Amino acid sequence: MIAPGFAGVEAQLWLWLIAMIRPGAALLAAPIFGAAAVPIQLRIILSLAIGMAALNSVTFHMPPDGVASIAGIALVASEAVAGLALGFSLQIGYAAAFIAGETISNAMGLGFSSMVDPLTGQSTPVVGQFLSVMATFLLLVMDGHLLLIRFIVASYQALPPGDLMPASAFEAIAAFGGTMFATGATIALPVTFTLILVQLVMAMLARTAPSLNLFAVGLPATLLAGLVLLAIGAPVIGDAIMAALRGSLDFAQMLSGG
Repeated sequence: MIAPGFAGVEAQLWLWLIAMIRPGAALLAAPIFGAAAVPIQLRIILSLAIGMAALNSVTFHMPPDGVASIAGIALVASEAVAGLALGFSLQIGYAAAFIAGETISNAMGLGFSSMVDPLTGQSTPVVGQFLSVMATFLLLVMDGHLLLIRFIVASYQALPPGDLMPASAFEAIAAFGGTMFATGATIALPVTFTLILVQLVMAMLARTAPSLNLFAVGLPATLLAGLVLLAIGAPVIGDAIMAALRGSLDFAQMLSGG
C-alpha cells in the first residue's frame, strides 16, 4: 500500500518527464547548450526548469492510458520533434561560421591542420575553430541563449503538447538550411577570392621561373596573406556571422509562433 503522502508522486514524475522533452531536445540540438563540454546534469536541470514553467502556461492532460501507450508515444515523439526543430534552426545559423572557416582553411592550405572543437567534439580546421569561437561570443552578446529559452516557452502557446508540427515547417527548415550554406560561402568569399588571386600569382611565378620551389614560397605566402586578410576582414566577418545568427533566431521565433 502506498503511503497517502506519496500517492501522486508517480503522476508528478511522469508530468516532469513530459515537460522536459521539448526543452531537452531543443538544448541538445542548439549550440552552446548542446556542447560536449556542458554536463548532462546541467541540461537536465535547465530542461526541467524551462519545461515546468512553460507547461504551466497551457492546459495539458496526460494520455488516459499513460505514456506507455500509442497516444503517449505519439506525445513524446511530437515533443521531441518540436524541440529538435527549434534547436536545429539555431544550429543552422551557427554552422555558417563552420562552413566559412573550412572554406578559408582550404584556400589557405590549412586543410590538413585540424583541432578538436570543444562544442562538437569533432575535428575542424583551425580557421573554422577561430570563427566558431567568434560565433559563440557573438551569440552570447546577442543574448541568443536567452532568446532560445524564450522561444521554447512561447512555442507551447502556438503548439501545445501533443500537437504535430505542420509539414510546411519542415520544408521551411530545409530551405533555411540551403540559405545558411550560401551565407557561409558568402562570409568566406572576400578572403577566399583574394587567396585564389595569390595562388594565381604563385602559378605565374612558377611558369616564369621553373627552378623556383613553389612549395617553399607559395605556402608561406598564402598563409601570410590569409592571416593578414583575416585580421583586416575580422569586423566584416563578425558582422556577417552576427547577421546569420540573427536570421536563425528570427527563424526560430517564426517556428515558435512568437
